[in-house]
Amino acid sequence: MIDTHCHLDASEFDADREQVLREAASAQVRCVVVPAVERANFSQVKDLAHTPASVDGLRLVYALGIHPMYVDKAESGDLSTLEHELDACRSDTRLVAVGEIGLDHFVPGLDRHRQEQFFVRQLELARALGLPVILHVRRAQDTVLKHLRKIRVVGGIAHAFNGSLQQARAFIDLGFALGFGGSMTFERALRIRALVRDLPAHAHVLETDAPDIAPAWCYPGRNSPAQLARIATVFAELRGQSLPDVVRQTTLNAFQALPRLALNSGCGHSP
Repeated sequence: MIDTHCHLDASEFDADREQVLREAASAQVRCVVVPAVERANFSQVKDLAHTPASVDGLRLVYALGIHPMYVDKAESGDLSTLEHELDACRSDTRLVAVGEIGLDHFVPGLDRHRQEQFFVRQLELARALGLPVILHVRRAQDTVLKHLRKIRVVGGIAHAFNGSLQQARAFIDLGFALGFGGSMTFERALRIRALVRDLPAHAHVLETDAPDIAPAWCYPGRNSPAQLARIATVFAELRGQSLPDVVRQTTLNAFQALPRLALNSGCGHSP
């Protein structure tokens, strides 16, 4: 299995990160995508992905970007730093995307205009480098889609998707996979569970967003990549498929969304 979104660099993992990785490997997680959120953790996620593996069978890869919830404290020079880092790492196969980027219209008080400025520039960087993007899309699906139609990137993942069926299809038509994780494990999450059931098989990838979005069985505690196995089981039950079929398909979908995953031996087999 591939955890397509996990903030493994977060301070919540500082005390036991190695144990977290061992548990993930034991749960058959073979690859974890670690996206950056601000300039301050660019080096951290990159170094984490390049740390010599101490857990057999588990590979870490990374993405670089500025998260919309961090834009208000970012400096304009941070975009230049991101451009420099992306260019310097363009031949690094463990760099799989530009992310986490996007728009957040849920959290009150965030500067929406500034968010859009940063988002547009980061889409332009991704397009110039031919890299997919990992999107944060919260209560902003239509605005994100508007920018994606203007600045055509090679695709990527709309992380923690919670839009309508029509919006989901619009993202899929633009070459994006949709990320599903802990939220779908709650019975009250009717819209997300319907998307899991009703969208075509090629539309989904699995994720944890650890340490956030804990699934129902460990809410409100810390989430971890080891939870992906049980998340995948819930996903399989919702779709009426076998777990091996779900793992196989979502892995192929992850390769399609983030093609450089196929170049990392711990992430499974190239389709």
